[in-house]
Amino acid sequence: MKNVILICPYSEREKWIDAFGKLIPNWDIQSLEEIQNKDLITTALVWNHPKGVLKTFKNLNLICSLGAGVDHLISDPDIPKGVKITRIVDPLLSFSMSNYIIMAILQYHRKFDKYIKDQKNKVWDHNLSPEIDISIGFLGLGVLGSDAAIKLKNIGFDVCGYSLSHKKIDGINCFYGNQMKEFLSKINVLVCTVPYTPKTHNLLSEKLFNKLKTPTYLINVARGKVQNEIDIIKALDNGILTGAFLDVFEKEPLPESSPLWNHEKIKITPHIASITNAEAGAKQIIENYTRNKKNEKLINEINLQKGY
Repeated sequence: MKNVILICPYSEREKWIDAFGKLIPNWDIQSLEEIQNKDLITTALVWNHPKGVLKTFKNLNLICSLGAGVDHLISDPDIPKGVKITRIVDPLLSFSMSNYIIMAILQYHRKFDKYIKDQKNKVWDHNLSPEIDISIGFLGLGVLGSDAAIKLKNIGFDVCGYSLSHKKIDGINCFYGNQMKEFLSKINVLVCTVPYTPKTHNLLSEKLFNKLKTPTYLINVARGKVQNEIDIIKALDNGILTGAFLDVFEKEPLPESSPLWNHEKIKITPHIASITNAEAGAKQIIENYTRNKKNEKLINEINLQKGY
């Protein structure tokens, strides 16, 4: 039965077809170009799909995101109502994301920018205090944010976090709801790990930065649309932010004309903090496909209204 369609950028299509082929060799997955009868399609495997295309599949009952994020789905106003949506939660994603965040924090904490400049200038400055005192705050305490927060706490850092609903994480002071201002007043390193939803659009903006305890170092590994890049540059120039380590951007790839490239206080990586492992993701998708056929509870199902 040709009832599964794969919709993703062409550059990623082969790795997903290979991953599914290793697990179920006879699973017949079609692309948009190959589809002959849309009425047969019940399951869509998607990443950055053309907006509006999913509503053309009248018998669709399961949409599987090919990554941890679902912003590409919730931003589509024509997503069919009542269709179940799942995302991928992969321990390897958490491992990679936590390592990236820890790396970004340690290079700031241990003043690596200073030592890189000293090396270029052949300066041996042994008298400099080698560490910056930091208090780390996680804006978003989902799977990825919580994992990194716990690991940083175990290293010995002062860590707190904020989420919309109350969370309990051993050893971490968790703020929620209307406690955002109190949360921001206690930190000087802000790590953004929130999902992208209409409520988090441009969350990292002047309004939020003005509530920060200055100077504050910003790390964004969430989504590009969560940040206002003009406001970030302004906050850096005004001294509200001491630096920014950015892995995501409003427009990707980041245009060559973007002023972010040349700002001395900004570090840029090309959305590589964590990348979904296709084989691990394929296992979860096949599991949900099987469960859905049996009307069983799905794993990692998302609430479309909440956006996560």
